Amino acid sequence: MPPKAPAIAAVPDSVGGGFVKMSPVTGSELAIGKVPGAVSTITAADIARSDAVTVQEALQTGVAGVIVSDLQGNVFQTDLQYRGFTTSPVNGAPQGLAVYQNGVRINEAFGDTVNWDFLPTAAINTATVISNNPVFGLNAIGGAVSIDMKDGFTFQGVETDARVGSFGRRMGSLQAGAQSGPVAAYIALEGIHDDGYRDRGTSDIRRMYADLGARGDGKEFHLNFTGADNFVGVAAASPIELLDQGWSRVFTTPQTTRNIMDMVSANGTVAVSDAVKLSGVAYYRYFNQQHVDGNISSAEDCGGLGVGSPGFLCLENVDGSTTLLVDQNGKAIPTPAGIVGQIDRISIGANSYGGSLQATNTSQLLGHNNQLIVGTGIDHGDVNYGASSEIGTVGSNFVINGLGAIIANSDLRPVALATANTYSGLYFTNTFDVTKQLSLTAGGRFNLAQLELRDTNGLSSNLNNTASYARFNPMIGATYAIVPGITVYAGYSEANRAPVPAELACADANNPCLLPAFLTSDPPLKQVVSHTAEVGLRGEVKRHSGESSLEWGLSFFHTLNSDDIINGYSVLIGRSFVENGGDTLRQGIEAKISYRNAKWRFYANYNYVDATFQSNLVLNSPNNPLNPMPGSNFATEVRPGDRLPGIPAHKFKAGIDYWITSEWRAGANLLAASDQVFFGDEANLNARLPGYALVNMHTSYDLTKNVQIYGIFNNILDKHYGTIGTYFDITSVPGFSDPRTIVPAPPFSAYGGVKMRF
Repeated sequence: MPPKAPAIAAVPDSVGGGFVKMSPVTGSELAIGKVPGAVSTITAADIARSDAVTVQEALQTGVAGVIVSDLQGNVFQTDLQYRGFTTSPVNGAPQGLAVYQNGVRINEAFGDTVNWDFLPTAAINTATVISNNPVFGLNAIGGAVSIDMKDGFTFQGVETDARVGSFGRRMGSLQAGAQSGPVAAYIALEGIHDDGYRDRGTSDIRRMYADLGARGDGKEFHLNFTGADNFVGVAAASPIELLDQGWSRVFTTPQTTRNIMDMVSANGTVAVSDAVKLSGVAYYRYFNQQHVDGNISSAEDCGGLGVGSPGFLCLENVDGSTTLLVDQNGKAIPTPAGIVGQIDRISIGANSYGGSLQATNTSQLLGHNNQLIVGTGIDHGDVNYGASSEIGTVGSNFVINGLGAIIANSDLRPVALATANTYSGLYFTNTFDVTKQLSLTAGGRFNLAQLELRDTNGLSSNLNNTASYARFNPMIGATYAIVPGITVYAGYSEANRAPVPAELACADANNPCLLPAFLTSDPPLKQVVSHTAEVGLRGEVKRHSGESSLEWGLSFFHTLNSDDIINGYSVLIGRSFVENGGDTLRQGIEAKISYRNAKWRFYANYNYVDATFQSNLVLNSPNNPLNPMPGSNFATEVRPGDRLPGIPAHKFKAGIDYWITSEWRAGANLLAASDQVFFGDEANLNARLPGYALVNMHTSYDLTKNVQIYGIFNNILDKHYGTIGTYFDITSVPGFSDPRTIVPAPPFSAYGGVKMRF
């Protein structure tokens, strides 16, 4: 149960006594005051206090540079954005963060996506965001998120949580832990049913985590299991004009995702001597995804395209030619009455396995304290990917009704692809105390990515492809304790992101993909390389034997991406491709402060991100209302300094918790974000998606020392706003004149629950 007074929880950039892992693997812990970069940690107490049902929600509350956005319109499958870099569950979204669970890389093998819905929030012990450390491997161009789960040594007892509320939500969780001498066990179960705040947005979340551990004589070993079987109803963006008719309205359904995941991992540490420790982790992960996506079709009647065979469907290609569509039986597909739709079905089956081995030496060097970490890791994934498209009609409420005709030719024919990727790495980092105040850190990681793509249905041998990417990424930095409790730091690092199979197979502007469904033969992509420099201050003041504390941090960061991978937009409805888009820049500041005492807790965070293109580009965006006419192929010119889409420049967060009595707590928090550029408006020609300010409140009352009741009230002002903006083709459906679409955020909601702890 929450304490009668605020728990002493880890606070972003804490200086006093905290430790953070310098690699994904346990055993690499270093005092936070010696880390030459920003570090933000939330604990189990922070998550419980935030009332979050997903870890990304909790990180948004506790980490200044984090904000949650939403490409799919479902609270369980949102994106996490940190300093303008994103990790998303959506294939085709450029991924910029490496994510680890107990030292296991959980970016999925096919698209480096992250399915946050697999993680039971009750089972998370700490979640740490690290800003500029290439030791975390591929995809750490914007940073890394390292999540450590609970075990029977860190949690004992039984806790239940039952919650009901708006939109038919019913939620129940159970966690239990016990220790008997050197052996401990822990289990967490969570189940959530939610009808969704949008039409056809029903979700069912079932997830669990279990751990069995043993320790003694300088050794500690854990065997754990994570499992999930989730169904998520997503609805993506809706036209502004449709949302004016009702905030829950959706555009083109069905859109659903079924995710199944099972992962077994083992990790351990052995103290070889007082100064040398060996650590390791090994894992096996199974992932299966079934995605159904209803859309307006780009197919048209052949007669309307000015070619032969009127009454049958044709598809216009990028080069202006047309293809007569045939079905799975080789017959031409008749043009259905009304608006033509299609239902795309995507399946991903992945088996991944790998491990890491690491040595840590804390022997003194030249009479000074020193920590040397050396390690290696390998991750391998085998994926079977399939996609097909069924012709349908657009019915009432924009529901796509399939007609049974599967397109068997053109770029929309069924795809069957097998991919294999192997990511290997060698790394080291060394922190040397020059004096008691000054510490120097240097290190780096060599990454090797090997990828293979193979067409398995024999329809497109051009999909067969192999690629490899290699790079050594250095890091260097220093920290200096100006006075006890105040540290200044500076660091520089490089990191790389290799193109993933989903990108390598969709990188040709002349053969765009209906992402994430259809893949084509493509030219090679270059790997993305980031160059990050950061300087900052952090401090902490404690009084009254730690009963009150003030913690703060201020940092400036500058990350330049070379050969960044961006989404290009095709002139064909619903299609796009990925390409290297020159350089992009993300730079800004973070400021944070937190105070707590026996009666109340307060925090305030501010983050500014200047996210811009740094190269001249020519892109196309056919639905952009201010783009040139079709004669120029809808070309739009991007110039250095144009803002990147989807990234608010300003974010402000503040919150307060106050103990009215020793049993009764009340609190509120504010999240505000400035406007952002619509996706598809990379040239910054149009009005931006407006910013928003969101106010939430919560309260709890301890009936007994074991039983607590609580209430949660989100978006109490019932603000209607969007977190993502795009455009659509207004000519594809009659009755629309505004091409803007947004993903509407949840309106006002209220939840109540009971926690019991024994």
